Amino acid sequence: MIRVIIVDDHKIFTEGLAHILGLESDISVVGQCQSAKELFEIMNPTENVVVLLDINLGNESGLDICKSITEQYPLARVIAVSMYQEESFITKMLKNGATGYLLKNTGREEFLEAIRAVSEGKNYQSAAVTEIIMNGLSRQKNQERNLHELKFTRREKEILELIAKGQTTKSIANTLCISEKTVETHRSNLLAKFDVKNMVSLLKLALEYGYVK
Repeated sequence: MIRVIIVDDHKIFTEGLAHILGLESDISVVGQCQSAKELFEIMNPTENVVVLLDINLGNESGLDICKSITEQYPLARVIAVSMYQEESFITKMLKNGATGYLLKNTGREEFLEAIRAVSEGKNYQSAAVTEIIMNGLSRQKNQERNLHELKFTRREKEILELIAKGQTTKSIANTLCISEKTVETHRSNLLAKFDVKNMVSLLKLALEYGYVK
């Protein structure tokens, strides 16, 4: 028998899903929780259980709850169930120990397939979730390729090297005998080329890809 706990702050969702799962002869819903407190009150570290966990539990983070479950209850398996389709949420949940990720608009059959797969120690992501992950990997590869191929003007190279040495806009202007406004323009151009919003991120990438030492 597959033991399942449903965690969602909307009671109508937990009741509806519990009813659907309760029709299956190999699945037993042993808990319906609307908060982390309710969940951890019934969790048992010596029992196998599949936790269907919403990412957004009101003021509580499903990301943190997922991490706590996987760290404290090694026999538990977490399937994230969410409306969030952003790659960042999916990857964070998987990094925090979730072995599955389903969107809330997933149909009954796929819910059952996911629960049974995860209970057997397998990972499960729906086709829609897999596509989101693959698209994210593709974007990341394109970004990395672009970062390897950046081109700079002579002045941009000079300013980048001086930024890496910790010089301020004013000191760079004095060193190169140019105006501070010109330095700021080049700094803005560098931020745009690296596609970042601040100098900390820029320097991190510049060092990682060998543009400065």
